Amino acid sequence: MADPTGRPDQEGAKSTSSDEADLSARLKSLDARLGKATADRRENTQSRTRAPSDSTALGQAFRLSAEFVSGVAAGGIVGWLVDKLFGSSPWGLIVCLILGFCAGMLNLMRAAGVVKPARYDDDKQ
Repeated sequence: MADPTGRPDQEGAKSTSSDEADLSARLKSLDARLGKATADRRENTQSRTRAPSDSTALGQAFRLSAEFVSGVAAGGIVGWLVDKLFGSSPWGLIVCLILGFCAGMLNLMRAAGVVKPARYDDDKQ
Protein backbone atom coordinates (compact mmCIF):
# COMPACT_ATOMS: atom_id res chain seq x y z
CA MET A 1 0.00 0.00 0.00
CA ALA A 2 1.24 3.50 -0.75
CA ASP A 3 2.59 5.66 2.04
CA PRO A 4 0.56 8.93 2.13
CA THR A 5 3.54 10.87 3.47
CA GLY A 6 5.58 10.14 0.35
CA ARG A 7 8.47 8.73 2.36
CA PRO A 8 10.35 5.73 1.09
CA ASP A 9 9.21 2.27 2.13
CA GLN A 10 11.09 0.29 4.71
CA GLU A 11 13.32 -1.09 2.01
CA GLY A 12 14.11 2.44 0.84
CA ALA A 13 12.20 2.33 -2.50
CA LYS A 14 9.47 4.77 -3.59
CA SER A 15 5.85 3.54 -3.99
CA THR A 16 5.13 1.94 -7.33
CA SER A 17 2.62 2.97 -9.94
CA SER A 18 0.49 -0.11 -9.19
CA ASP A 19 -0.01 1.19 -5.65
CA GLU A 20 -1.12 4.54 -7.05
CA ALA A 21 -3.51 2.84 -9.47
CA ASP A 22 -4.91 0.77 -6.61
CA LEU A 23 -5.35 3.89 -4.50
CA SER A 24 -7.02 5.71 -7.40
CA ALA A 25 -9.44 2.81 -7.93
CA ARG A 26 -10.29 2.75 -4.23
CA LEU A 27 -10.91 6.50 -4.25
CA LYS A 28 -13.26 6.18 -7.23
CA SER A 29 -15.10 3.34 -5.49
CA LEU A 30 -15.39 5.40 -2.32
CA ASP A 31 -16.67 8.38 -4.29
CA ALA A 32 -19.34 6.22 -5.96
CA ARG A 33 -20.46 4.80 -2.62
CA LEU A 34 -20.62 8.28 -1.05
CA GLY A 35 -22.69 9.54 -3.98
CA LYS A 36 -25.12 6.66 -3.61
CA ALA A 37 -25.37 7.14 0.17
CA THR A 38 -26.01 10.86 -0.28
CA ALA A 39 -28.76 10.17 -2.82
CA ASP A 40 -30.37 7.59 -0.52
CA ARG A 41 -30.23 10.00 2.42
CA ARG A 42 -31.78 12.75 0.29
CA GLU A 43 -34.65 10.41 -0.72
CA ASN A 44 -35.27 9.39 2.90
CA THR A 45 -35.26 13.00 4.08
CA GLN A 46 -37.69 14.07 1.38
CA SER A 47 -40.06 11.18 2.09
CA ARG A 48 -40.09 11.97 5.83
CA THR A 49 -40.89 15.66 5.43
CA ARG A 50 -44.54 16.61 5.41
CA ALA A 51 -45.97 17.29 2.02
CA PRO A 52 -47.19 20.85 1.44
CA SER A 53 -50.64 19.52 0.65
CA ASP A 54 -51.00 18.39 4.29
CA SER A 55 -50.70 21.93 5.59
CA THR A 56 -53.13 23.26 3.01
CA ALA A 57 -55.58 20.49 3.88
CA LEU A 58 -55.35 21.47 7.54
CA GLY A 59 -55.98 25.11 6.63
CA GLN A 60 -58.96 24.08 4.52
CA ALA A 61 -60.36 22.06 7.43
CA PHE A 62 -60.07 25.03 9.79
CA ARG A 63 -61.73 27.28 7.22
CA LEU A 64 -64.64 24.91 6.70
CA SER A 65 -65.19 24.40 10.41
CA ALA A 66 -65.08 28.17 10.98
CA GLU A 67 -67.69 28.70 8.24
CA PHE A 68 -70.07 26.28 9.91
CA VAL A 69 -69.49 27.35 13.52
CA SER A 70 -69.84 31.04 12.67
CA GLY A 71 -73.24 30.45 11.05
CA VAL A 72 -74.57 28.55 14.06
CA ALA A 73 -73.10 31.07 16.53
CA ALA A 74 -74.57 34.02 14.63
CA GLY A 75 -77.98 32.32 14.59
CA GLY A 76 -77.79 31.66 18.33
CA ILE A 77 -76.87 35.26 19.12
CA VAL A 78 -79.62 36.67 16.91
CA GLY A 79 -82.13 34.23 18.43
CA TRP A 80 -81.13 35.23 21.96
CA LEU A 81 -81.49 38.92 21.06
CA VAL A 82 -84.93 38.27 19.54
CA ASP A 83 -86.02 36.48 22.73
CA LYS A 84 -84.78 39.35 24.92
CA LEU A 85 -86.40 42.06 22.80
CA PHE A 86 -89.76 40.43 22.18
CA GLY A 87 -90.03 38.07 25.16
CA SER A 88 -90.68 35.08 22.92
CA SER A 89 -88.40 32.74 24.85
CA PRO A 90 -87.33 30.05 23.65
CA TRP A 91 -88.91 30.22 20.19
CA GLY A 92 -86.68 32.98 18.80
CA LEU A 93 -83.57 31.08 19.85
CA ILE A 94 -84.83 27.79 18.41
CA VAL A 95 -85.87 29.28 15.06
CA CYS A 96 -82.70 31.35 14.66
CA LEU A 97 -80.46 28.41 15.65
CA ILE A 98 -82.10 26.32 12.93
CA LEU A 99 -81.66 29.17 10.44
CA GLY A 100 -78.04 29.58 11.58
CA PHE A 101 -77.45 25.86 11.10
CA CYS A 102 -78.85 26.09 7.56
CA ALA A 103 -76.75 29.19 6.80
CA GLY A 104 -73.64 27.46 8.20
CA MET A 105 -74.24 24.41 6.02
CA LEU A 106 -74.77 26.59 2.95
CA ASN A 107 -71.55 28.53 3.66
CA LEU A 108 -69.72 25.25 4.23
CA MET A 109 -70.88 23.84 0.90
CA ARG A 110 -70.00 27.09 -0.91
CA ALA A 111 -66.51 27.12 0.62
CA ALA A 112 -65.99 23.45 -0.31
CA GLY A 113 -67.09 24.12 -3.88
CA VAL A 114 -70.09 21.81 -3.78
CA VAL A 115 -72.53 24.66 -4.44
CA LYS A 116 -71.88 27.61 -6.72
CA PRO A 117 -71.06 30.83 -4.86
CA ALA A 118 -73.69 33.53 -4.55
CA ARG A 119 -74.00 35.70 -7.66
CA TYR A 120 -74.65 39.38 -7.60
CA ASP A 121 -76.06 40.85 -10.79
CA ASP A 122 -75.03 44.49 -11.11
CA ASP A 123 -76.96 44.81 -14.42
CA LYS A 124 -80.38 44.55 -12.73
CA GLN A 125 -80.73 47.88 -10.95
